[in-house]
Amino acid sequence: MIRKEELQQLSFSIILHAGNARSLSMEAISRARVNQIEEARNMIGEAETEFIEAHHLQTKLLQQEAEGKHTEVSIILVHAQDHLMTAMTVKDLAIEMIHMYEKIEEEKC
Repeated sequence: MIRKEELQQLSFSIILHAGNARSLSMEAISRARVNQIEEARNMIGEAETEFIEAHHLQTKLLQQEAEGKHTEVSIILVHAQDHLMTAMTVKDLAIEMIHMYEKIEEEKC
């Protein structure tokens, strides 16, 4: 069984990286809105780096579970998963919005 302290640390780390990814994705939308498309794409790249970190932590929990080390589901872990999934949705929408803003700008010319 995973120690409670370790589970909390992993959960908070997932929250941290997911939160960073969400913030970067939202900032990317803001940049795209003012036609800073390249900067917006760079921010999505940075968000992806944060997602990779969060996924590594999530994978660690999955591997431990597969090895028979039971994970007690805590509200913090549920919250972490919720943050991660929400941030992923924001990033997906940000990518679409960047394309949309780019298309609008192209049609102005």
